[in-house]
Amino acid sequence: MKALGWWLMLVGSLRLASVWFGFFHIWALRLAVFSNTTMTEVHGRTFGVWTLLTCTLCFLCAFNLENKPLYLVTFLSFIYGFGHFLTEYLFYHTMVLSNLTTVGVFAVTSILWMLLLQWNAHQQRHVKHS
Repeated sequence: MKALGWWLMLVGSLRLASVWFGFFHIWALRLAVFSNTTMTEVHGRTFGVWTLLTCTLCFLCAFNLENKPLYLVTFLSFIYGFGHFLTEYLFYHTMVLSNLTTVGVFAVTSILWMLLLQWNAHQQRHVKHS
């Protein structure tokens, strides 16, 4: 398995903890992510389901890095997720900077790594066909 695959497995595993918190320990989710707002149990479960979906994408993509559609939807899940958290911080003020930074480290690292790997794979295919 390539290093990116291992990274996606790590990210997916960490996301599983967020799923647990969303469903069973909403107070931890409030503290770790949305510390500047109130959250209902429904919000926690919705967050848990979304996170479970993105976790599943990470695991599937980790084992199938050559699958272009799966790679793309996994990549986009990082874009959409980070965009959501950035919006929550900048416009709605439901997060503090330290919580955004934690989320951002994983999201931005994944986005850049996936972009770089995809760019390199495209360049290698281009060179082979020349």
